Amino acid sequence: MTTESIDSFHRGRFHVVQPLGQGHRSGMDAMLLASLVADERPIRVADLGAGAGAAGMAVASRLDGATVTLVERSPTMVDFARRSLALPENARLAPRVSVIEADVGLKGRARVAAGLLDDSFDHVIMNPPFNDGSDRRTPDPLKAEAHAMEEGLFDIWLRTAGAIMRPGGQLSLIARPESVAEIIDACGRRFGGLEITSLHPRPGENAVRILVTAIKQNRARLALRAPLIMHEDDAHRFTPRVDDLNNGRTAYARKVVSARR
Repeated sequence: MTTESIDSFHRGRFHVVQPLGQGHRSGMDAMLLASLVADERPIRVADLGAGAGAAGMAVASRLDGATVTLVERSPTMVDFARRSLALPENARLAPRVSVIEADVGLKGRARVAAGLLDDSFDHVIMNPPFNDGSDRRTPDPLKAEAHAMEEGLFDIWLRTAGAIMRPGGQLSLIARPESVAEIIDACGRRFGGLEITSLHPRPGENAVRILVTAIKQNRARLALRAPLIMHEDDAHRFTPRVDDLNNGRTAYARKVVSARR
C-alpha cells in the first residue's frame, strides 16, 4: 500500500514528499503563509513547525536570496522534509534549505544548542496547530499531534520567534479566525504593527483563515486589511489574486514595510 506521495507546488517549481493516511499534508495554507514573505534582499527565514517543509521551501522557491531553516519536532516529518530536499526536482533550492529537529517550545540554552540562535533570522513563519487539545477525533497520532493546540501555544511559539528574530524582523503566520485574540495577546510587547487579513471562501461567507504579519519591537497600530476572497461566486477556480499567491507568482506584501534590519 502506498504510504506517501510526491506533490508538486508552484506549478512544478518544487516538490514535497508527504505522508498518505497519516500526519499533516500541506496545501494552500502553506502556500499562502509563504506568500507573506515579501523581501528580495538576502534573508534568513525560519519555518517553525515546518512539517514536510512545504511553506519554507515555497519561500526558497520564490525568493532566490532566501536561506531557510525548517524546524520540526517530529522525526517522521523531519525525514519527509529531508527526503523532499533530496529530490532532483528540488536541486535549485535545496542548497539554501536546512532542517533542524527540535521542539519550537525549547527555551534558552536548549534552544540555542538545537541551532536556533538569538537574533539570527530576518523572517519567522509559522502555521501552528489549530484544533483545541481536547479535540482529537483522528485516530492517527501523527496527525493529532500536528493539529492539536496546546494551552498557551501561541505565547510559546511567539516567544521563540521573538528570541530568534532580529530587531525589525517580520513574523508571519496563518491561523483560524477564532485564534485572533490569543495571537494579539501573545504578540504583546514582542511584536507590533500587526496587519491582519481575513480569508473568505466566497463573497458573503465567513472567514476560514486569517493571515497575520507583525514586526519585532515595533509600536505601530494594528491594521485590518481588506479581505481576500478565494473563489468567485459558485465557481471552484481561485480568484486571480489568490491563484497567484498560491502558485508563487507574487507575494502578499505588508502595507507598511519595516526598515532594514
